[in-house]
Amino acid sequence: MAQTNNTAIAFAEIPIIDLIDSGNLDLNRRQKIAQEIRKACMEVGFFYVKNHGVPQSAIKGAIEQGKRFFAQPLDQKMLIDIHKVPNFKGYTALLAENTDPENRGDLHEGFDMGWEDPSGTRTDCASENDNGTRAMQGGNVWPTDLPGFKEPVLEYYHLLIKLGKTLFNLFALALDLPEDFFDDKCFTILWQDDVGGLQVLNTADEWIDAKPVPGTFVVKCVI
Repeated sequence: MAQTNNTAIAFAEIPIIDLIDSGNLDLNRRQKIAQEIRKACMEVGFFYVKNHGVPQSAIKGAIEQGKRFFAQPLDQKMLIDIHKVPNFKGYTALLAENTDPENRGDLHEGFDMGWEDPSGTRTDCASENDNGTRAMQGGNVWPTDLPGFKEPVLEYYHLLIKLGKTLFNLFALALDLPEDFFDDKCFTILWQDDVGGLQVLNTADEWIDAKPVPGTFVVKCVI
């Protein structure tokens, strides 16, 4: 008799999906990747991607600039505090956000930004049909005292946007939809350092480590 409880399919590791053929003209190759993504989302909710098209140099550049920014004194970072602008861009201080009302705040800092044309001709995320009422619409807020900060951060952002669009197409194929079906966010892309700490709970109530794997990002599916 087959076992039917959830523990029978509890995963023990997080799959690594190779995106090398994500731009291949052969639809069958793209569909193969899409089916791997479908399986990972249904059984795990997370997966790694490798051969994702984001150079290590771009990742390193963005990380270095992030370290520069967060190493500044608090009063310097607070000059671009997120609460000073209506579109939620800029610096988020330690304990400034709180995802659990029983806590006194989240133990992280952040730098929030949105889409910006790298050519500098457009600096907000509005489309031609927007009327200026979107909460997140508007220009980014950049530190004025960190020369060389903006360019590597914006380069990394656009590379991740490109990766996200690739994943949109694959998610659509996984659902038997046209590849251009999705145009809004539906997942999280995470780069990890050597410290790690990310875990995923399986259906047997076991925490599985999402160990840092060089050359990969972790993708969290929204279900």
